[in-house]
Amino acid sequence: MSELKLTPKRPYLLRALYQWMLDNQLTPHLVVNTEVAGCEVPEQFIQDGQIILNIAPAAAASLQLNDDAIHFSARFAGQSQRVWVPMAAAVALYARENGAGTIFEDEDFSAWTSTPSPEPRDEPQAKPKASHLKRIK
Repeated sequence: MSELKLTPKRPYLLRALYQWMLDNQLTPHLVVNTEVAGCEVPEQFIQDGQIILNIAPAAAASLQLNDDAIHFSARFAGQSQRVWVPMAAAVALYARENGAGTIFEDEDFSAWTSTPSPEPRDEPQAKPKASHLKRIK
């Protein structure tokens, strides 16, 4: 009998726990293993191969909790920075106020990895075309 290939549980558990924390006015903090390929985090705050990120809505702009990655923009030491965390790098999610949360079990994400998308670029705006209408006097 062939082995059933299931998707990783981590993204589902992370989203559910994140929503529970917000519903209870708690501040979700994400522990990240920065040694996982594809991590884009502020290097000056990495300690022992990990970083703890506040992912509350007030701290993490445009937060996306996707199946393959967590990404958002945040300010670090006054500088806005884009953050990209592959789901495989998410070690734990806990509430700052009381420590409630979970440490995620190891899972195989080899079939579910992605890379950061390029920064959106400001495209130069084309000049508006003149109207096809004529002025009649």
